[in-house]
Amino acid sequence: MPLNRQIKRVVQWVLMLLLAFVLLYFAFRGVKWEDFINGIRSCRFQWILVSMAASILAFVIRGLRWRLVMLPLNPSITVREAYDGVTVAYLTNFALPRAGELARCGVISATGKASFEAVLGTVVLERSWDMISYLIILFLVLIAGESSFRQFVTDEVWQPAVHSFSFNILWVVGLVLAVAVAGCILIYRYRDRLRRYRFFDKMSGIVRGLLNGLASGLKMKGKWMFLLYTVLLWFCYWLMSYTTILAFPQVAGLNWADALFLMVVGGLGWIVPVQGGIGAYHFVLSLAMASIYSIPKTSGVIFATISHESQALTMLVCGALSLAAIYITRHKKEKPKEHKL
Repeated sequence: MPLNRQIKRVVQWVLMLLLAFVLLYFAFRGVKWEDFINGIRSCRFQWILVSMAASILAFVIRGLRWRLVMLPLNPSITVREAYDGVTVAYLTNFALPRAGELARCGVISATGKASFEAVLGTVVLERSWDMISYLIILFLVLIAGESSFRQFVTDEVWQPAVHSFSFNILWVVGLVLAVAVAGCILIYRYRDRLRRYRFFDKMSGIVRGLLNGLASGLKMKGKWMFLLYTVLLWFCYWLMSYTTILAFPQVAGLNWADALFLMVVGGLGWIVPVQGGIGAYHFVLSLAMASIYSIPKTSGVIFATISHESQALTMLVCGALSLAAIYITRHKKEKPKEHKL
């Protein structure tokens, strides 16, 4: 690897780490540490253990779903190999953000059962459906009758927007849609010229990948099992959120719909390109809880800290165990060759 590229990667890694610390600072700024420690002590850790168990179950389900997608590449790919790829991906994200997907492709390609490029295509398919699932759940959160988030959006966003206009806001919505449609038509018509620009080429590649992934998912064999795994996967994520709510007396007033909202917001924290969502998860989740549920900042930070650290611990332990298992398996396969020499 050229020296300039190595330096660039090191600088990016340092900047992402600094961003994590900055977000941690803003998340914990103003927190009363005596209240923080007392809040940790009041936690019902049996529910946190249930949340961690749900996290491990989510790893297994994601491994089963991923293997289902990879079966056309090679039917001999095992559930264990797919599971190890998933957990190693989570572990890798704590060292190099966004590198986890490449790492899990490497786990499978290293077995010699499929090429790296072919496995990467299955990851694109998986992530395409995760994106659609996330948007569907966000929509459910907005329409959930008992969700405080829906009330917040209605009272604090929608109604003030409507009253601030002297004309019908539907005309604004219609105008925005018309501009969007016209923009899509122009982009499609001049796509060859626009491809000369790196940004457009990259964005069009992402859109094509999402569309191809969705189309492949609808055409694949076992698509109903794939959809079932997807539903079970997001149920596990919701269960992790809801059991964490049950663990904290300070947030006892929150319900199942609020757990959906916190799951969606927490997902944004994991998406931010910092090591393992550190800082971003704490900042986003505590801010949302304070803004929407009027939960004191210290309580929100406690909730975010226990939620994140329990998930992080599960990822780190499972990822480390998978790495050890991969090493032992490869060592056993290489041993006979050494004896022959």
